[in-house]
Amino acid sequence: MPIKILMPALSPTMAEGNLVRWLKSEGDKVKSGDLLAEIETDKATMEVEAVDEGILAKILIPAGTENVKVNEIIALLLEEGEDSATLELVKPVDSPAKNEIVAEKKIEENKHTNIPVQSPVTDKQTQERLFVSPLARRIAIDNQVDLGRLKGSGPHGRIIKSDVEAAIGQNTQANETPSTSYKAANELYPAYEEIKVSNMRKVIAQRLTESKQSVPHFYLNVECEIDELLHLRQKINKSLPESDRISVNDLIIKAISVTLKKVPDANASWVEGGYVRSYKHADISVAVAVEGGLVTPIIRGAELKSILEISKEMKELINKAKAGKLKPQEFQGGTFSLSNLGMYGIKDFSAVINPPQGCILAVGTGEERPIVREGKVEIATLMNCTLSVDHRVVDGAVGAKFLKELKHLIQTPVLMFI
Repeated sequence: MPIKILMPALSPTMAEGNLVRWLKSEGDKVKSGDLLAEIETDKATMEVEAVDEGILAKILIPAGTENVKVNEIIALLLEEGEDSATLELVKPVDSPAKNEIVAEKKIEENKHTNIPVQSPVTDKQTQERLFVSPLARRIAIDNQVDLGRLKGSGPHGRIIKSDVEAAIGQNTQANETPSTSYKAANELYPAYEEIKVSNMRKVIAQRLTESKQSVPHFYLNVECEIDELLHLRQKINKSLPESDRISVNDLIIKAISVTLKKVPDANASWVEGGYVRSYKHADISVAVAVEGGLVTPIIRGAELKSILEISKEMKELINKAKAGKLKPQEFQGGTFSLSNLGMYGIKDFSAVINPPQGCILAVGTGEERPIVREGKVEIATLMNCTLSVDHRVVDGAVGAKFLKELKHLIQTPVLMFI
């Protein structure tokens, strides 16, 4: 029997993925460890290796297919000498995504011919199947014509262009011409473009919706003076080549990791079933904006690493994230998250918790503001930090203790290295 190659689960939360491209063709010999295909998950595009050996006899899911379910058969492998007739014994269920691609391809091909294609449309009132040519359907949508009310004059009752144009001519209200009716329709229905979202964006939407609906968020905010932090960064960078220079974000990661060591109750997550999981190391997930969404690569054991190690690792992870080359272990399993929008000029914001983590710190931009110190007005560089907290895991007193310690470290940054 042929060996079934299944759509792999490349992360614990992956339910479906996009088959970007095949790296082998039908008829190619495949050895264990060979790269077979590129799969787009919710976080990255990853190369999938072959487990078995044989000949890639049949590709069932073509390159470019989206929303392929995990464990769906995507190809068949024959062992050397095995009869290709056995391929017919395997009857995989057609992928809905694959069917959509095939249907769209047929419609696209027929746009370049004069042969109208029957496209089934369901009338909401009668629930009867209608047959409409693609051109007629497009004109109907543009002019707000209800196809369910039309009688087709084409073969087998198919609705064609002339039927829709006739309906537009008759669709005058209060002596309006078709052009004024179209204008009125545009005022009611503003022009828009439907953008196909990536698998990453779909998962972000799903997970953050679940987070806001199921996680009891509360928020704590402090202002930190960062003049000493900026001065320390400047001194460190003077002795480093430009490519190795550290960022404010690197220092904040280090400050969070040291704070979590001092306030371990904030380094925890809620586990369904009614218990809290407390972590021994500060694995900091850092939000990175990429095309189509964001990912959260992780600095693992940040409390054990020097600021230079953190900076170097963060640069490498950012480059991988933007290239879509992060490995699962590089973005799965963090214990605490950091989201910094300061580089975009954002002064203050509240981030959504990244389940199952218990906290996420939102950091704004540093800006010079007047402050009162010992009765005198002075200028200081202030930065807003907002902690979003899962109240099932972290109480207000623990969150406040975390921010108090974090503020102390940021304002006296030399303490991070003691």
